[in-house]
Amino acid sequence: MIVFTVINIVLFLFWLLLIGRIIVEFIRTFARDWQPSGVVVILLEAIFTVTDPPVKFLRRIIPPLNLGGVRLDLSIMVLLFVVFIAWNVTSGLAA
Repeated sequence: MIVFTVINIVLFLFWLLLIGRIIVEFIRTFARDWQPSGVVVILLEAIFTVTDPPVKFLRRIIPPLNLGGVRLDLSIMVLLFVVFIAWNVTSGLAA
């Protein structure tokens, strides 16, 4: 049971990092002149270093959705959904 608890915690932390990445990407989209500095740069580097490999892997598998002049990247949303489901499954197994 301790294994499922550890996996549950790791998945929860990864889920939080994905939420943070989504927030940062929204900020970068709407405030193009935003230049983070100091501790924020270190925090963002950690977030992107951890979340980049699975996101890039899914981007190769799932093409962006073209909606007129907008390309919607579904890879982060799919990854967020998969991690959330896995987190709930391990939560049930850890109890």
